[in-house]
Amino acid sequence: MRLSHVSFRYRRRDALIIEDADAELSPGDVIELTGVNGAGKSTLLRLLAGLARPSAGTITGRPAVVGFAPDRFPTGQPFTVTHYLRHMSRVRGGARWEPWAERLAMGHLLGLPLGELSKGSAHKVGLVQALMAEPGLLILDEPFAGLDADTRAALPAIAAEVAAGGGIVIASDHQGGLRALPGVRNWSVVAGRLKESTSHAPPAVGQVATTGQDAAAARHSGSFAGPAEPRHATVEVRLPAADVQRFVARMRAEGYQAREIEESR
Repeated sequence: MRLSHVSFRYRRRDALIIEDADAELSPGDVIELTGVNGAGKSTLLRLLAGLARPSAGTITGRPAVVGFAPDRFPTGQPFTVTHYLRHMSRVRGGARWEPWAERLAMGHLLGLPLGELSKGSAHKVGLVQALMAEPGLLILDEPFAGLDADTRAALPAIAAEVAAGGGIVIASDHQGGLRALPGVRNWSVVAGRLKESTSHAPPAVGQVATTGQDAAAARHSGSFAGPAEPRHATVEVRLPAADVQRFVARMRAEGYQAREIEESR
């Protein structure tokens, strides 16, 4: 998936909210997006999800199935939780929501009208509708806000599972809830400009690049390194090109820092 010179404004004479954003994402990427209120994070997420169109530039290669969990779930709908999730299941071609409702401990909420839910409970409903169809692109806007401790603890593992299956996860998050996942890329929006963190020290010779622009430059490889510790080891793995993305995603899910470096010739 690629953003190429993406800009956005609501009306022709308005100031740009997002300006000339460039980025490339690969299956298995997990992105942590930060920025001050009003910087344009939610607008960028809506552009990535396909809910808004760029005023200029292009977004290409978006996965066919997108799951989007907004910061504020729209509770002003005439459904109970169960009726809403059944409706979304039909929209999603019969996707199963029940396992996700069970995993997020929502049994006591299923009979309630959406309008009676707390923000945290409504956010759980938003997460279930985003996850039920096995998204290739999962976008979460402030996913940890208002959630109970058990659900906050479960979210990083859920994000890792989506990435391990070859999905892309992008989360706008002030709480750093996904920061401990291996290989997380750090984006920020500053005055409408998308930046990728380069604050980490560059890898030593022979060590795999792991985050920031080092990670973007290291898009093609067959190597991986373990989690950051006082000592590191690099292992070269040669495998068919068709298996690389699945292999890298699996390594990340198991706790290793893995990036594709270069294609075999």
